[in-house]
Amino acid sequence: MSSQSQQPNRPDNVTRREFMRDGAAAAAGLAVGLSAMANQQAHAEQVSKTRSYNPDMEYRPLGKTGLWVSAVCMGGHWKRIEKMVPAALPGDNWLAASLDNDAFKKNRSDVVTRCSELGINYIDACTREEVLAYSEALRGRREKMFLGFSWYQEEMRNPKFRTADALLGTLDKGLKEAKLDYVDLWRITMHEQSGMHTDDEVAEMMKALEKARQQGKCRFTGFSSHDRPHIKSMIEKYPDIVQVVVTPYTAKSKVKPEDSLFDAVKKHGVGVFGIKPFSSNALFQGDGSLESPHAEEDDRMARMAIRYILATDVITAPIPGMINTHQVENMVKALKERRELDKAEARELQQAMDEAWARLPANYQWLKDWEYV
Repeated sequence: MSSQSQQPNRPDNVTRREFMRDGAAAAAGLAVGLSAMANQQAHAEQVSKTRSYNPDMEYRPLGKTGLWVSAVCMGGHWKRIEKMVPAALPGDNWLAASLDNDAFKKNRSDVVTRCSELGINYIDACTREEVLAYSEALRGRREKMFLGFSWYQEEMRNPKFRTADALLGTLDKGLKEAKLDYVDLWRITMHEQSGMHTDDEVAEMMKALEKARQQGKCRFTGFSSHDRPHIKSMIEKYPDIVQVVVTPYTAKSKVKPEDSLFDAVKKHGVGVFGIKPFSSNALFQGDGSLESPHAEEDDRMARMAIRYILATDVITAPIPGMINTHQVENMVKALKERRELDKAEARELQQAMDEAWARLPANYQWLKDWEYV
């Protein structure tokens, strides 16, 4: 028998290395999916008590917190919301939303409602505007959602708020303005390169988190950072306080085979919410509107990206921002599709991400540093 006839069947334009790599990736993705399903089944009674439980939703443990959160959660950002609510933004700053605009409030309420109906049960609010908007959207149904809190304007990025007392004052202020009794997760926003903070500043932040938890103002604690080595060192130095980390993980990211941040995450049972799953929308050709001629293709690419990310067992959940109920439904659809990408899908997603990174704006070039985690 010739050596050619002994080769596995594969397309002629696929090299042996690519074939083996794709096969290994598919096997890994399948294993992750089966493991997650088995874990959920083993804790079925506990999972069924989680907020907005839906038997058709996949849930994952949020590290050592004891919470079970949906495999896709809701990011607080609402970029491109002006495509749904033209009057939502007073200018070109997507953060400066018109919080009192009735159409904006209805949009946020409708999206939260659809999330809850389909079993998505965590919202990550990381700005003053997001905290106020989502607290309003949850009014009268606070126990439907786990709520992450950060008031980044008055946290570690601001030099005036790098002491425990100042940070605790921010939390108190936020709770009062948002009319909240507590938050489920206080995840302080640090500098993207959090290693810029001094050891004393980090110690003050950890002191604030620990005290807030002791006072019952937050149930669990963590932080947001884009600095992999520094995240690892903080997890190792403060394992009892760092329960959750919010950090980038895109549809192009890969786990480093050695010395990965995720080694510390696994060792210390830290939950991980992955931001920027679509590279700040650079993955898409359309503008996010339902009328976009690229809407159907963008939906498909979004689902592939989510499937790719969920094949990484250390990511608890990606947290895409969603501007309409259709996007919520599309994310849930992704969870029901085959977890592992086939060879053609993997190559298509890789090409799309190559193109996405080529058109990243200057203020998002840092995402390229997140190819290996």
